Amino acid sequence: MSPSEADRRVAEPVAGATLAVTAEVLYLVNLLLVPGLAFVILLVIYLRNSKTAPPLARCHLRQTFAASLWAGVLLVLVNGLILALGGYQAPATWVVLILYFVTCHASLVLLGVLGLAKAMAGQSYRYPVIGRPCD
Repeated sequence: MSPSEADRRVAEPVAGATLAVTAEVLYLVNLLLVPGLAFVILLVIYLRNSKTAPPLARCHLRQTFAASLWAGVLLVLVNGLILALGGYQAPATWVVLILYFVTCHASLVLLGVLGLAKAMAGQSYRYPVIGRPCD
């Protein structure tokens, strides 16, 4: 195979790659920069494209939407645990928050970065444990 053939093969876009990358970026933005707003945008994109998107985009949309829901559930559980342990003034609050950020939040961000890398490479990706099956 000549170098020009290899360049052409790499340059060909995979159907749905842009939407897959967008979904993964919105997932990370929801976790790191603008929580809530990025989730609403991801929700709108998910509802508009979950049935009609190409398989790659549909897979990444399903993964990021499910992972965003899990991130929200974990955040509510952590807040509930903090309130149960005595509120935000209790010393145990810092222990719970540090454990949450080091384990849960960091793991969700790491999975999002891995999902973004897979989307940019035009590959499907299923989040471990929390991911939904792809087509």
